[in-house]
Amino acid sequence: MMVSPEIPFMTVSQNELQAMAYTDPLTGLGNRNRLRDKVMQISAERASDPAPFTIGIANLDSFKPINDLFGSDAGDEILCQVAHRLKACIPDGALVTRHDGDEFAFVLPLIFERASAEKFGQMIREVLSAPYDLGDRNVRLSASFGFAIHPFAGEDCEELLKSAETALYRSKRRGRGQITVYSREIAQEMKRATQLEQALRNAIISDAIDVHFQPIVSLANNQVVGFEALARWNDPDLGFVSPGVFVPLAEERGFIDALSEALLRKAAEAALSWPRELFLSFNLSSAQLMDPGTSNSILSILGRVGFDPHRLELEITETAVMSSADTAHRILADLRAAGVRISLDDFGTGQSSLGRLRDFIFDKIKIDRAFVSRINSDRASEHIIKAILAMCEGLELEVVAEGIEDYSEAVKLRMLGCGMGQGYHFGRPADGIATLRFLHENYYCDTSATERATA
Repeated sequence: MMVSPEIPFMTVSQNELQAMAYTDPLTGLGNRNRLRDKVMQISAERASDPAPFTIGIANLDSFKPINDLFGSDAGDEILCQVAHRLKACIPDGALVTRHDGDEFAFVLPLIFERASAEKFGQMIREVLSAPYDLGDRNVRLSASFGFAIHPFAGEDCEELLKSAETALYRSKRRGRGQITVYSREIAQEMKRATQLEQALRNAIISDAIDVHFQPIVSLANNQVVGFEALARWNDPDLGFVSPGVFVPLAEERGFIDALSEALLRKAAEAALSWPRELFLSFNLSSAQLMDPGTSNSILSILGRVGFDPHRLELEITETAVMSSADTAHRILADLRAAGVRISLDDFGTGQSSLGRLRDFIFDKIKIDRAFVSRINSDRASEHIIKAILAMCEGLELEVVAEGIEDYSEAVKLRMLGCGMGQGYHFGRPADGIATLRFLHENYYCDTSATERATA
């Protein structure tokens, strides 16, 4: 009788199991469990003579688009390189962990106050800003930071983490590469932002966000050629809330699509009452230019309303285009194929506008008001506008000058050859009813007189 040999099997010791429970498998750094234990250890050591210490969270800015573009393997490689850099530069006695996804956390026993936390954040920010090697290409990233100091920002680990996350969120709201140390004032600011978010969500659900329209005119004869749709919100409790506040909030909190779709529907419905030769100009956000479903969503809304896509112009900024260039290019190509026209807004204020004109197909350029407002007082602004107009003529692009406030600016722009203008000199944004009244008082009379003169 043959006895089969015993099949060996691996055993995992208690120490190995514990190590696995405290280690991030991708980067080899500690995880949340490790961070929690470190905080408890420091708190116990300093129980008799409490001294401040700091925890922080670093979040990689725009990591998801890079991960989507180059693939998850490249994303994992970047995270491992980040972990290696962080581990190499944290001070003795400190701890760095992989907190969650593209976030990393720190426990800093010898950082006692705000200035030191900010200085540490600046150092880490520089370390993380160097290029990441992916073999056949290099990529760059920035990082945002939130710090919380014990015991002022919380007594235990969970409170401190919550405070650090609040500070991080404020950093993300302010832009890339920002550093925030938690304070009660910041907590109140974030609380107000959360209340505003809830009110805005409710306003979108109840269809309470309104659309106003500002005329765009031909500078040759001051006749209206179209209107730009602008969001307006007057809340019963909050009063008037600036679109400069609630539109970025909707982008940050991830419901800009719902807001934009509601506004486009309302704007298109109102524009059905205008003469068919007038166009509707509507702003697209950077978030929408990163969503492959945007073109279908816009065309679907136009189809349901019965609005001709050839009457729609979409305004985009260079910053929005640069957020995800490949996706934006596909979205704009699909929309242009359906007849929608594309305008580049705030031209002249970006960092690589000429490159964008080469890479993307636009129908119109809008000159930023920063140049228009100084056209009569600053020779440099006048020469910049002349150069833009000459370039657009060569590229066969239409031009709109924004922010025209008075007659002299309009006259100067017309003399320079600018085709269209927009600003308070021609009309302030008004609701749909007031816009129809404006058309009856201006457009219909002007067109009737022109028709009689040419008959």
